[in-house]
Formats: sequence, C-alpha cells, structure tokens
Amino acid sequence: MSNTYFSKKQLFIIAFMLIAVLCRVLPHLPNFSPITAIALFGGLYFSNKTMAYLVPLFIMALSDLFLGFHSISIVVYAAFLVVSFIGTQTNKPSVFTILLSSISFFIITNFGVWLIGYPKTWTGLVECYTLAIPFFRNSLLGDFFYSGVMILGFNFVQKKYLNLA
Repeated sequence: MSNTYFSKKQLFIIAFMLIAVLCRVLPHLPNFSPITAIALFGGLYFSNKTMAYLVPLFIMALSDLFLGFHSISIVVYAAFLVVSFIGTQTNKPSVFTILLSSISFFIITNFGVWLIGYPKTWTGLVECYTLAIPFFRNSLLGDFFYSGVMILGFNFVQKKYLNLA
C-alpha cells in the first residue's frame, strides 16, 4: 500500500469528522451531538494512534472556539480521550462499543459537574447523576445516530473510493 492511500484515507477520516463537528455548532436538541461519535470514530479508523487522539481533540477545540470554553471543558476533553482510547482498542465498531463510549462519557463528565457544582457528599453525587439522566437519553440517541452515520458512511466511501474493503 502506498503513502497516497494512507494520506487519502486520513483525509477522508478528517473530512467525516469536520462534517460531524458542524452538527455540533448548528442548533440541535440538548446533548444530541456528535461529540462521542467523533472521538470513537477517530479511535476506530486512524491507524496512526497519535492521530486517533490528536485529530478529534483538535476538531473539538476548533468547535469550542465558536461555542466557548467552560469550567467543565477539561473534563469533557478527558472523557473525549477515553472514548478515543475505546476506539483504538476495538477491532471493529459495534453497538456495545458505542454504548460503552456513551456510558464512559456520561460517567466522566458528570463526575466533573459534581466536582464543580454540587456538594462533595454522597447525596450531592447521587443528585448530580440523577439530574443528568434525562440528558443521557439524548446523548445516547445522538451517539448512536452520529456513530452510525459516520461508520456506515465511511465504510461506503472506503469500499467505493479507497478500494479497501
């Protein structure tokens, strides 16, 4: 396989991620966004593991330039890296991988929310996660929707234009 193939494949991966991140900056339902899908997709498809972590992180930071950074951003980025790690450790995408990514993102980010905005008690922790449950439904729907579109779309492009099946 030539360097052109790797370059072309990486460009397609980045293009899919950039298109997905546009959905993050456009109006959408609360938590119905491509964040987890972008991180998982990068981990799944970049053969270069450094790119699997850095490109999704860069794309996330790029969209945050428009949306704004928040006190929770560092925790969101850490959760993002965990999801990229899940992708790098997976042989192929699956419902389980998407679900694991969603749950990991939910647990990590809401722990950060608890640290920043709730009493540091068991009651505060339970309250934080309980109040987050309604948002998790939209997160799951968004994660499955965007992951499905990105994975199926890339597999189609890969077979049709990159001759890789």
